[in-house]
Amino acid sequence: MEATRIQVLPDILIDQIAAGEVVETPASVVKELLENALDAGARRIVVEFAGGGLTHLRVIDDGEGMSAADAVLALKRHATSKIRGPSDLDRISTLGFRGEALPSIASVSRFTLVTRRATDDVGTRVTAPDGRVSAEPTAAPPGTSVTVDDLFFNVPARLKFQKSQRTLAAGVSETMARVALAFPDLHLVLAPEGRRPTEYPPCRRLEDRVAQVFGREVGPRLYPVHEVRDGITVSGVVGDPALARGDTSRLVLLVNRRPVQDPALRRAVLNAYSVLVPAGRFPVAVLAVDLDPSDVDVNVHPRKTEVRFVRPREVAGVLFSAVQAAVTATPWVAQAGLDPFATTGDTPDDMAGRPWAPDGSDAPLPDADWNRPPALQEPQQGLFGEPAAGGMRMAELRYIGQVGRTVLVCEGRDTLVLVDQHAAHERVNFHRLWRGVQD
Repeated sequence: MEATRIQVLPDILIDQIAAGEVVETPASVVKELLENALDAGARRIVVEFAGGGLTHLRVIDDGEGMSAADAVLALKRHATSKIRGPSDLDRISTLGFRGEALPSIASVSRFTLVTRRATDDVGTRVTAPDGRVSAEPTAAPPGTSVTVDDLFFNVPARLKFQKSQRTLAAGVSETMARVALAFPDLHLVLAPEGRRPTEYPPCRRLEDRVAQVFGREVGPRLYPVHEVRDGITVSGVVGDPALARGDTSRLVLLVNRRPVQDPALRRAVLNAYSVLVPAGRFPVAVLAVDLDPSDVDVNVHPRKTEVRFVRPREVAGVLFSAVQAAVTATPWVAQAGLDPFATTGDTPDDMAGRPWAPDGSDAPLPDADWNRPPALQEPQQGLFGEPAAGGMRMAELRYIGQVGRTVLVCEGRDTLVLVDQHAAHERVNFHRLWRGVQD
């Protein structure tokens, strides 16, 4: 019989290939283990790590634990307690569900799982050296502890491309922080080796949890968001525009309590702030979108960080409307001296679906960092030293809206005035320099 060129790969190699999709960094491991702990009903979770998570990781929870038989099955490929049939894929209500995480992690590390149910007299210790799963009885508290040592020790190509330990540690911290924001009622502890642990005690209010994660100074500058429409609930908090940053690390979006990266939802939030936050800046906000699990597909990405909605425009529209209502009700608009949403003619769906840049990405337009209306820049003097179109100064115009993040639309005495904001910005700089010379 002729030898075949096609062969079935061994299980250990299959698991290592799967690990390439599920496990990119120590933060990926922490995310998967946290999801398992949350699905097990844990109320307190401790994450210990050393060497940025490459040397040592341990996630300890007080969840329901597993029997000895289930603990062994959990290390089998495609084994899960969260899906029974094809119909379950249409209504996924748990955070983890794929059944790939534990065997994938075990295939690229020195892995130990210790677990016990509260009703069992003894626990179970499971190891998987070289893919060979073995179990033995052990003393253990109720719950589950997963230890991952020497991550990627047997896949040097993956280890070679890991970033610095400091960067990896930051990724672990961010993963923990996002879970803390998604579940403010839980007690979470992050314990880096050689450093003081970061503790997130349970909170009754989301504002208190946000203050724990982002700093106490943020707490008093948060405002609640809540809207229910068409089976979609949006809740959370938004921050003062002055808190805006140059990155999205403090703009947290949750879909059915799952932290996600969704450009359309992010644009909806940015558009809801209108001109109060300039291009290239991102507000502080923690926003949860909750809807029927059948209306969202969380199975579109191996790491479950992206989702797909059955009604994407409706979801983005409700998010935009909720955030806009919260922003309008705050002191910021009154302090600015104008209504940034007045007479624009935009509906929530229009604003939610409008791209942040011509290519639909979240990147600001080149040189478009000055995109606030004239009234917000120099209301006491106007932008130009000489009268604008129709014999009016810019301070006499009322800002209406923007076109393409380039042209400001203003209203004067029976006159519609279009202002190229780039040219206006140059003119502002010219007059400031000129006044400096004259002084």
